[in-house]
Amino acid sequence: MGAALVGAALVGDGALDPAPLQLYRAYGIEFAHHLQGGTALALHDPEAGRLFLARDGFGIKPLYYAETAGGLLFASTIAALKATGLVPATLAAPARDELLQLQFTTGRATPFAGISRVLPGETLIVERGRVVDRRLYRPLPAAAPLPVSIDAALGTLDELLGRAIAPHCRAEGPIGLFLSGGIDSTVLLALMAARGPAPVQALSLDISRAEGPGEIALARAVAAEAGATLTEVPFREADFWHLLPEVAAAVDDPMADVALVPHWKLARAAAEAGFRTILAGEGGDELFGGYGRYRSLLRPWWAGGRLPRARGVLDGLALLREPLAGWRDGLDATERAQALGSRTRLQQAQAADCQEWLPNGPLARFDRALAAQGLDGRLPLLDRRLALFAFGLPDGLKIRDGMGKWLLRRWLDQRMPAAGALVRRRRGAPPIADWLRRRGVMLGPLVARQEPIRALCPPEAVERLFAGIENKRQAFAAWSLLFYALWHRAHVARLPPERDVFQTLSSHG
Repeated sequence: MGAALVGAALVGDGALDPAPLQLYRAYGIEFAHHLQGGTALALHDPEAGRLFLARDGFGIKPLYYAETAGGLLFASTIAALKATGLVPATLAAPARDELLQLQFTTGRATPFAGISRVLPGETLIVERGRVVDRRLYRPLPAAAPLPVSIDAALGTLDELLGRAIAPHCRAEGPIGLFLSGGIDSTVLLALMAARGPAPVQALSLDISRAEGPGEIALARAVAAEAGATLTEVPFREADFWHLLPEVAAAVDDPMADVALVPHWKLARAAAEAGFRTILAGEGGDELFGGYGRYRSLLRPWWAGGRLPRARGVLDGLALLREPLAGWRDGLDATERAQALGSRTRLQQAQAADCQEWLPNGPLARFDRALAAQGLDGRLPLLDRRLALFAFGLPDGLKIRDGMGKWLLRRWLDQRMPAAGALVRRRRGAPPIADWLRRRGVMLGPLVARQEPIRALCPPEAVERLFAGIENKRQAFAAWSLLFYALWHRAHVARLPPERDVFQTLSSHG
């Protein structure tokens, strides 16, 4: 490796700061451990005869590769690799089963045989078109939490949040904030508002609900508290049925996340309004202990405690011709691997989520929605120093009095007292159960007749499910089958989406 790296080439996606070529000169193969923010890149050193593929520690940006007879291919999307015609890219059943049962997929394998992910925090060393070595960096430590007082923790949190937000507020063109009215995005709102003097430009979804306005009321209240300018983006049931085929066709590495569809419209509205960069609060739930499954994990079994994702989405509903064996193998392996050092049980669950769910669920949703509109997405809560601090907090500063993200709530109470009270309760997801229930009798036969669904489920069982949705489990199962049918049609059968869900599923291509 020459001192000047003569002829070196760099291709990257994300915030390439500090400069990867400088880091490579300083640290060699371990350069990727020192990257900040969301980055996926390929760095070629012609003198060493090596190509490096690297991805940031949390997997904020995707990176895929395929080893072929003619050499190694890499891209930021699966679709780009398939378009070369050099990869067979047949459907892989294990990943399909994960998608149906977990609503996301895990590990290196994608739903297409022959196409793999570079893992979060991984660096691949490629020589003569072949992967010859791998280096894996995990950003979360194995150490147990250290005791810390509430006041000291709040002081450190305040300092780290201020340092985390600053670089993300520097960009070319207008910067917007996706504001839900929940804890994480409201924390970002408070931080951005404190930087002044211009008002924060926020965008929020107004999702129609039978029971009332939902989270848009919270977003309005916190925006007013911060003096922000709020753009409200309506999302109605008709939007869901209209956009879903387009979204499924655009998501080549799938996550069956209902929130993907309204976020797709939100990203489109942001681009149409002229924004170039969007900030969002992804990562807060995983690092500060926000999910209900974490609270359940800490309760004894007799008080309702249970392991996360112990049952698959389709299990126990008399839907499947045969049980989907092995759908939890990847997640089981990840969970076992998190029992490092003296981590607490909560830390183990958080680390497993940061390795699998976060990059293949929320971050993938955020990246795909923004990338489709040419927007740059930034996630300040995944700043490395802030993440290390949050993960290392004692369990009692993450979950207390039946509430997750307890320390983050305390910080918000101090910075925006009115907002801190408002975000204690929220309803964020679209009312998918109501929408599916209203259209279930019509939709069931359309889903049931799709070839990939018939291969797994008797048609009469699918129709019965859609016609009789009564609870959350049945709604999620119906959603999982619907999304998979549309995704398979677009990416395996390679048929274009039609005007809406019903016309798409009725079409024979």
